[in-house]
Amino acid sequence: MRTEPTGPTTVSLVRDFEIRSGGAVLDLPPIAQRVICFLAIHSRPVRRPFVSGSLWPDTDERRASASLRSALWRVPSPGGQPIVCTSSTHVWLDESVAVDVHGLIDASATMFQPGREPPTWTEVARILLAYGHDLLTGWYDEWALAERERFRQVRLHVLDRIGERLFTDGRCDEALEVALTVVAAEPLRESTQRLLVRIHLHEGNVAEAFRIYCAYAERLDKEVGAAPSPVMTGLLLPYCHPSRLEHHAGSATGSHGLSPADSVVRQQPR
Repeated sequence: MRTEPTGPTTVSLVRDFEIRSGGAVLDLPPIAQRVICFLAIHSRPVRRPFVSGSLWPDTDERRASASLRSALWRVPSPGGQPIVCTSSTHVWLDESVAVDVHGLIDASATMFQPGREPPTWTEVARILLAYGHDLLTGWYDEWALAERERFRQVRLHVLDRIGERLFTDGRCDEALEVALTVVAAEPLRESTQRLLVRIHLHEGNVAEAFRIYCAYAERLDKEVGAAPSPVMTGLLLPYCHPSRLEHHAGSATGSHGLSPADSVVRQQPR
């Protein structure tokens, strides 16, 4: 375990846990990793009983408290700089420790404020696309699962907004890249499927838009027994025979869906 002065300490929660000091990976025992992860997720001072009760839920309060003390004793202080700070009532990460998820969420929360330039949207999108994996992959503690879902939802929502903004600005290639990435992560996310349809219609690719609609409707029917919303169906009504489109959208209620090859697509003047 490295303890000499090495520079800033960083904690990564995306994919799997990793902690570095000055670029060098610190080798921590699992018990210390869990404490650091829990504190990194909460990003504020947390009461000791809450930490110990969350990390050791199957033991009594006395033993859980003892386990927390043992874990804290095993957390190093590289170069004399603490990673974890403690008081008689609370535990928290030192303010000098940078956590990757915090930076991503902070950037996502501020990027749509007035005055932000378009390149900022693309920059944040590229970062979120690069972080295409879940949080703490392979960790199944209840607190880790909850944070993993929160991160996933925030990431997808921000990418949705970026895709919409890029499309509105006429940057269809970038909007398409963002939308395809979101659909790969969450195929049943209708807001992104609608964006894909709108992009293709805007570029005159009516058949491609209809193919996306059909594939989404069939998968939605198969996996959850639902149909696309009227908003999504309405995107194609100016281009497709209404009876055929409604027939396909209603396949979840028991009608026979049309495949893209069986559907008749007719483009009308806009």
